[in-house]
Amino acid sequence: METGLRVFLLTALLATLPGCATVRGWFHHGSPPSNEPTEAQALAEDNAAPPRVVEPEVSRRTIKVPKVRSRNIEVGLDYGVLSIEDFGTNPSYGLLAAYHITEDFFFQGEWGRSKAGKTSFETLNGGIQLLTESERRFTYYDLSLGYNFLPGEAYLGRGRAMTSAFYLLGGIGATEFAGDTKFTVNFGAGYRVVPTDWLAVHITVQDRVFNSDLLGSSKLTNNIEARLATTVFF
Repeated sequence: METGLRVFLLTALLATLPGCATVRGWFHHGSPPSNEPTEAQALAEDNAAPPRVVEPEVSRRTIKVPKVRSRNIEVGLDYGVLSIEDFGTNPSYGLLAAYHITEDFFFQGEWGRSKAGKTSFETLNGGIQLLTESERRFTYYDLSLGYNFLPGEAYLGRGRAMTSAFYLLGGIGATEFAGDTKFTVNFGAGYRVVPTDWLAVHITVQDRVFNSDLLGSSKLTNNIEARLATTVFF
C-alpha cells in the first residue's frame, strides 16, 4: 500500500515538470498538432522562394542618330586648294554627285576647276609665258568608286551623335589643261559626317595623275587636291 502511494506521487510530480517531454506526451497524446512550422520546414520554404532581382536605376541618354534617306542620291558643292605640279597651289571649286549602291559602296562623279600659277622658269625669266591665260585653266571630270571602310559615329557634345564614315575613292576621268585633254587616274580618301538626315559634310584629299610633256620631257604629274564639300540627300 505504501509502495503504491509512492509510485503515484512520483508519477504526478514528473507529469507536472515542463522539461519532461516524454511524460507530458502521455497526458497530451490526443491533443491537436501545432500549426507553427518546424525549423526544417522554414528552411525549405526559404530555399524555394525565388531570389529578389535588383532593378538598376540608370538614366539613359536619348540620342537621335540621323538616317540617310532611301533614295541614296547625294549632290553638293566643294571648295578647296589644288596643287598643280610645277604650277603652284591655287584655290579650286566644283560640283559632285554620288549614288549609294549599298551601305558600303557608292559611285561619285566630280567636276572641278582651278587656275595654274607660274612655273619657276617663268618667274626667273621675267616676261616669258609658257601658257596663255585660257591655257592655265585646269578643269577635271572624274567618275570614281567609293568604299566606306570605317563607318561609325561622331559626337558633338555629350548628347548629340552624328553618323560618320571614312571612305576610299578611286576612278578615271579627263583633265583639260595647257590646251590639251589628258586621260586621268584619281585616287584618295575622305571623311563624311551626316549631322541630319538630309545634309552631309565631306573632307576629301585626292590625287589626279596624268602624263604631261609640257616642260620638254614626258612624265607622270601628281596633282593633289584637298577640299571641303557640303552635300544634300534627296
